[in-house]
Amino acid sequence: MTELPARVRREELRPSDRDREQVAEALREAAAEGRIDFAELDTRISAAYGAKRYAELDALTRDLPAGAGGDSGASAARAGWGSRWAVAVFGGFARKGAWAVPRSMTALCVWGGGVIDLSEARFTGAETRIRAYAFWGGMKIVVPADAEVYVNGVGLLGLFGRKASGPGVAGAPRIRVRGLAMWGGVTTKRAG
Repeated sequence: MTELPARVRREELRPSDRDREQVAEALREAAAEGRIDFAELDTRISAAYGAKRYAELDALTRDLPAGAGGDSGASAARAGWGSRWAVAVFGGFARKGAWAVPRSMTALCVWGGGVIDLSEARFTGAETRIRAYAFWGGMKIVVPADAEVYVNGVGLLGLFGRKASGPGVAGAPRIRVRGLAMWGGVTTKRAG
């Protein structure tokens, strides 16, 4: 008779890249809420991307309340969690693939860059509002080809592109993008 291996506890299992990214996002959200400073954010994100076991990831968010990064990114991903914040300070962020888009989100790039790709995303409401701020950095927002899109932002010594603005088809999501680009750029384009 073949003996089955002992069950391994979750803490000892190896996380995926998606698990690491979810924890990094939870940490970015905690920094945006003022729960951790940017120096600690940098240290924790480096540790998240280098984590070899779930126990290492869990330790990075253990002192944060649930919903502000306190839940492990891996379990948050399984629950279909979508962050209301995307922050890049001297770095970058990317929201793409099949992710849950909150009804309202804020994206900030300071000396960094970011991508918000909604082409495969699951929308949690009929209308999504994105506040996009780029200072000495850039952000690209990709919307579904059939979406109703309104872009109203200001470029101050920068660019706030409105190419994707226009009507959509019946039943498609409505997306409103507004914000500010100062010495940087925010571009919005349709997928396809």
